[in-house]
Amino acid sequence: MSPDQDKRFKRRFLLFIAVFAFSAFFVLVRYFAVMINSPGTELFSPVQELAERGSILDRNGRVLALQTRLGNVSVWRPDITDMDALVEELSPILEMGESDIRYRIEHSASDFLYLKKQAEQSVLQKIRSARSVNRLRGISIEPVMGRIYPEKELAAQIIGFTGSGNTGLGGLEYSFDAELGARDGQNGNQVILTIDANVQHILENVAAKALEDNMAESVMLIAADPRTGDILGAASAPGFDPNNIQDSGEPERMDRTSIWAYEPGSVFKVFSIAAMLEAEAISENTMFSCPGYYERVTSLGERIVINCQGVHGRVGARDIIMYSCNAGAAYASERMYSAPFHEALAAFGFGSRTGAGTPGETAGFFRGAEYWSDRSKPTIAMGQEIAVSALQIVQAATAVANDGILIPPRFVSRVVSDDGQSSREYRSGRARRILRAETARAMRDYMREGTLGLGIGRNARIGDIALAVKTGTAQTIDPETGAYSDADFIASCLVLLPAEQPSLIIYLAIVKPRGNYYGATIAAPAIRETAEQLIDYLGIPRGRNPQVVHSGSIVIPADGDLVVGERIPDFSGFSKRSLVPLLLRDDLVLDIRGEGWVRRQTPPPGTPFTPGMTIVLELE
Repeated sequence: MSPDQDKRFKRRFLLFIAVFAFSAFFVLVRYFAVMINSPGTELFSPVQELAERGSILDRNGRVLALQTRLGNVSVWRPDITDMDALVEELSPILEMGESDIRYRIEHSASDFLYLKKQAEQSVLQKIRSARSVNRLRGISIEPVMGRIYPEKELAAQIIGFTGSGNTGLGGLEYSFDAELGARDGQNGNQVILTIDANVQHILENVAAKALEDNMAESVMLIAADPRTGDILGAASAPGFDPNNIQDSGEPERMDRTSIWAYEPGSVFKVFSIAAMLEAEAISENTMFSCPGYYERVTSLGERIVINCQGVHGRVGARDIIMYSCNAGAAYASERMYSAPFHEALAAFGFGSRTGAGTPGETAGFFRGAEYWSDRSKPTIAMGQEIAVSALQIVQAATAVANDGILIPPRFVSRVVSDDGQSSREYRSGRARRILRAETARAMRDYMREGTLGLGIGRNARIGDIALAVKTGTAQTIDPETGAYSDADFIASCLVLLPAEQPSLIIYLAIVKPRGNYYGATIAAPAIRETAEQLIDYLGIPRGRNPQVVHSGSIVIPADGDLVVGERIPDFSGFSKRSLVPLLLRDDLVLDIRGEGWVRRQTPPPGTPFTPGMTIVLELE
């Protein structure tokens, strides 16, 4: 080795020794700092401010989920000087048994262990107070961010919950985790729901009562605005408290309205009869005979029999809905070929996910027409041999409510940045026409007449407002036999109100009630109770309590339909319902804000129209 090489080698060796010594010194300093850990000092204190997960709010700004500062309570066993005193003092603070605390400390495989994770500030403050006077030596606090749900069980299945690491594990917390979660030290976005907390509260109270009164397995209850697709509330009973996720099981945490698929029963006749009328396979004057059953012998000699709940005699489309005639629906289905019948029902959204925003949403079960048997058409027409979700029923009902235009449902209205500077609307899908206006209006008229006289929906009737009602009773499959159960049913009821121009859809399903199981007798009264409360809360005008809001000026819109041509028209005075057809256009985005009639618009009337333009309309 030359003298120069020898010098370079010595310099490298000395540099290595210096780096090693510095590293060893740093490790020793850190070790002694942890070992000393004087009272009042937090172990593993954060070196920077923790970014927060975004909040979830209802449509009115009420906080349903928010971030909070919690702490993990840990033990460093070598620092414990008096085990008996420590265990005795910690027990009431952590709400843990003394023997449990002692066992976990003494039998831990490591000197370091966690006693409780994500403890609340009230617990942490008691520990800090004790440590400040030199008690609880060996106990430290590791600051962490946690999630709390101030409304507890309210909309819990929709909102969901988070797990360790504060990541979403269920509900919208999971499906919108990328939006809500903190990223790169930045706070997460806020998610604004279409849910109204007060509507949700009403629905959950009615659902809980229906669950108890009927000794049912579960209850689903949804309220939606058909004009926008906004889900105002969706109750699923029994429920759970996401603040105490360990106290619940999978059945309580399930968002049944989105996830669970079932045969809908006679409520489905609204859509099957509408499909036949739309295709002109039948007309309002087409008549069928109901002797109390439907009977047909196939070309292979199979005898198909479907029973009815009564002998209805000569029935048309109106009677089939009014009296829920199984035989009439089955005979009517013979007038339509299988393929177009399947296509028409698929247009309502059956067999496809709605895209409303919740995770794990079911597409239901709807086989292609090529797989149907001779029994399929008449069976599907009365709501069997097809499985749907409650959310799909509500989506399909928007077409009947909106004079033929289907509006996909949604649980989230928009995502807003933490600083409030940017906002992005959430759209679950585009509106589309699937029925002629006259078909939809005829169906609402039939459903309204179902509340009169001996109509099947008479128990849902409210004296001073017209309701469009259809009830249903469906058998469920016995998992042991694979056949329909003689004991388990689903009682349901669908309501559109007011029947003339619906602004609210309510749908209820009571799963496996005990005792009476008919939708007309147990679901219809619960729907009436729900409607009574929501009509008053939402300010829907009714006969005994008409509600009038007037600014002192009257705007009379021009006659004719709205047309967006080369220039933007004047929207002033047009109602929200009159704007619905424009939602079908692919060359513009209509941003409708508020309720009532158009008072302000951007851009102003006369502005040249360009494809892709966004038109903002403010209603009052």
